[in-house]
Amino acid sequence: MSSILTNNGAMVALQTLKSINSDLSKTQSAISTGKDVATAKDNSAVWAISKVMESDVKGFKAIQDSLSLGQSTVAVARNAAETVTDLLTQMKGKIVASQEDNVDRAKINADVTALKDQISAVVGAAQFNGLNLVDGTAASASILASLDRDSSGNVTSSSITVAGQDLSTGGYVANDIFSGSSTGASGNGDTVAFALDNGGGNEQVEIAENGAAFAAGDKVSISVGDQTVSYTVTADDAAATTTADLVAVALKSKIDDLGIAGLEVDYDSGTPGTLDFTNNGGDDLTVSGQFTNAGSGGLGALAGIDVSTGAGATSALASIESLIDTAIDASAAFGSVQGRIETQKTFVSNLTDSLKAGIGGMVDADMEEASARLQALQVQQQLGVQALSIANQAPQSLLSLFR
Repeated sequence: MSSILTNNGAMVALQTLKSINSDLSKTQSAISTGKDVATAKDNSAVWAISKVMESDVKGFKAIQDSLSLGQSTVAVARNAAETVTDLLTQMKGKIVASQEDNVDRAKINADVTALKDQISAVVGAAQFNGLNLVDGTAASASILASLDRDSSGNVTSSSITVAGQDLSTGGYVANDIFSGSSTGASGNGDTVAFALDNGGGNEQVEIAENGAAFAAGDKVSISVGDQTVSYTVTADDAAATTTADLVAVALKSKIDDLGIAGLEVDYDSGTPGTLDFTNNGGDDLTVSGQFTNAGSGGLGALAGIDVSTGAGATSALASIESLIDTAIDASAAFGSVQGRIETQKTFVSNLTDSLKAGIGGMVDADMEEASARLQALQVQQQLGVQALSIANQAPQSLLSLFR
């Protein structure tokens, strides 16, 4: 049935043209914005996921800045520790030279003093943005390293902790801790060094024989060959009247635990703080001791090095090894952390690139496809307009029936 009131053909043509125009509008929007999902109405689920990922990318960019700052801070500390190690190694050369009697120890001691001052200058200057990790003022530093999102959407941060290394030389106080005929004469009695010949070599060390007072945090170390034990005085120890005995007994126990063949260490209860060393083994042994008071820095014993006398040179030789070990340990610790920071920085950079690629895969428009779709829709639009025009002319054909 034909009707002049209801033109079904025109209605179908109009709906088709509207659909084509809608698709054409979306395609033009994708081409102009570069995104298939530009707003939440385009695809609310994909849009929401992409926005969460975009916020993570922003966060990781801030983390990259934090890691760069931390990397620079640790690099300054590592360079300082390595420089201190080199300076201490130079000082060791001077100390070794001072062991010879036919040398000018006064001039050598002047060189050693200059190296001490240089070490102090390096440690004091090793700061980045106000943070110094080698002068003992900072116990640790936390560097923001990552954002961790769980399956529930909860976000937590994780950090890389950098332990501070105390390479300062200030605060040292001479306490005359070691005494006896074996004491190395550093001028303060806080170091000791002696050799134990194989087959019965015997020496005795007396700790705090002169009544020197211990404070909580004071540390006494004994090295036998390349093995070292130490004991740190507690507050209860310092308050006791037998502190020297407590330190001596603790050190004896730790030396025994080293299991050095032929070495016997006896504690003489009749004399406070006395340890008797006997070498019944077949190899010669070297023994040294170092006192570090609680107020001194990690290189506090450096202040006690004086090679102007033969006895001082001998004592200095016993001290310098532990100082070098301290600087080497600090350098290694900073190097390890710096390597970890660099690895994390590379990972965060790669992760950020992966997140960006993932976001693009979800919301970006395929421009080749969009171009082809635009051409097709423009043709369909033209045909749709023509179809609507033809449909609108159909009622006019009914007039010929009334002529």
